[in-house]
Amino acid sequence: MTDPTSNEQRPVNLQKSRTGLNRMVHALGYSFEGLRAGWKEAAFRQEVMAAIVLLPLAFWLGRDWVQVALLSGSVVLLMIVELLNTGIETAIDRIGPEWHDLSKRAKDMGSAAVLLALLLCVGIWAAALWHRFGG
Repeated sequence: MTDPTSNEQRPVNLQKSRTGLNRMVHALGYSFEGLRAGWKEAAFRQEVMAAIVLLPLAFWLGRDWVQVALLSGSVVLLMIVELLNTGIETAIDRIGPEWHDLSKRAKDMGSAAVLLALLLCVGIWAAALWHRFGG
């Protein structure tokens, strides 16, 4: 136990005191923990299942690296935004279960970000499919 009268300060977050490769290894572990936590959310699982189909399809549908990057990037972006939205919701829920206008606004804005990412993804895929097969 640390002597409370000591001038020695322990970091609240041990990760802040790590450097170099040690920090990178631990950060990677935290990232995998975040993916595991995201997997508990139904929306993220659905997006991962869609990505399992859409990412290989992007390489077939895309005619060059730019199209492949747009198709696959829009799918990955949707998953990223979903994880960020889940993080916002989790942080708000940690604060407390009572209703508050600012909590509602934060959750609504996270949800809106997911909607915009989804519309972007659908729009890119629809344009690519139209370009390939419709026109």
